[in-house]
Amino acid sequence: MPSAQPHSAGTDRTAPASAAEPVGDLVQRASHQLTELVRGELRLAQAEMKEKGRHYGKGGGLFGGAGLAGFLALEALVVTAIAALAVVLPVWAAALIVTAVLGATAALMALTGKKQIDKAAPPAPEQAIENVKADVAEIKESAHR
Repeated sequence: MPSAQPHSAGTDRTAPASAAEPVGDLVQRASHQLTELVRGELRLAQAEMKEKGRHYGKGGGLFGGAGLAGFLALEALVVTAIAALAVVLPVWAAALIVTAVLGATAALMALTGKKQIDKAAPPAPEQAIENVKADVAEIKESAHR
């Protein structure tokens, strides 16, 4: 009839059972729980990244479509400019003027872009490399002391 006796708060069966477990079993159980926790978090992260990837894919496709539509609108604007100039000039002259303006704009943009790339060259973090070299030299010097 021991089960019919009331338990006091200090004689809880679960606390002494876990306290009586060997340390190795507790470590093994904690390791297993930690492994399961990490796996669960990785599954959650994977599901979250899959969902975000889906949104990035849709967004990228929409940006691509917007770029194409913008390009077509720019082409229509060029045709409109040629047509407007063709009112006062022959069509070939209007087309030549618009082509020259677009060519000059492209050349100016290319030269400006080249200057920007030249400012960035070489594509290595020179300041960071110099700092690392200085740090290594300082460590070597302090190791010889």
